[in-house]
Amino acid sequence: MRKQYRADGLAEEDLAGHPMDQFARWFEDAARAALHGTLYEPNAMVVSTVDAAGRPSSRTVLLKQYDTEGFVFYTNYGSRKALDLAGNPHVSLLFPWHPLARQVIVTGTARRTGRDETAAYFRTRPHGSQLGAWASAQSTVIASRSELDAAYAELEARYPEDEQVPVPPHWGGFRITPETIEFWQGRANRLHDRLRYTARPDGTWTVERLSP
Repeated sequence: MRKQYRADGLAEEDLAGHPMDQFARWFEDAARAALHGTLYEPNAMVVSTVDAAGRPSSRTVLLKQYDTEGFVFYTNYGSRKALDLAGNPHVSLLFPWHPLARQVIVTGTARRTGRDETAAYFRTRPHGSQLGAWASAQSTVIASRSELDAAYAELEARYPEDEQVPVPPHWGGFRITPETIEFWQGRANRLHDRLRYTARPDGTWTVERLSP
């Protein structure tokens, strides 16, 4: 199975000075593609972590915020990814925007968001998703689906739609501070454009072109 990429190239002189500004440009393109039905969930990203034994693990989560400080997602702090990050904060993110023949690859370090920031985001979630954060002990073994459904039903009875759901103490965000951000643009004949920003200690960034 092969696809010949026909997209326009990515040149150094076209890049934004800051990688998060460049990400914003590409994210807007991905969001427009989603509106037209050609790309599904532009904020979906693959988060890769490593456990204490050095075994890697990857999963798809949803990006909930990005700014000059980095990328934010939310999860159960007892989940596998959160436990991995507690032991090793180094992480990789991948945005696979295949319909645009684009990828963004991030390496960086993770730290927890503050409780105020977590609570502010939690209040924006749909009521059912708020209950789900309590119902699921993410990544733990359960006997059956009915066990999960029963836990949710109990919470639904305790906190109906007009009741405020408290923020779970075991749930919150991670902010990924980038160290490198690579913008990958598919090109014909597998001669793709790969431009990588790397952070300097003084807060500025260098840009390198990588061979495909």
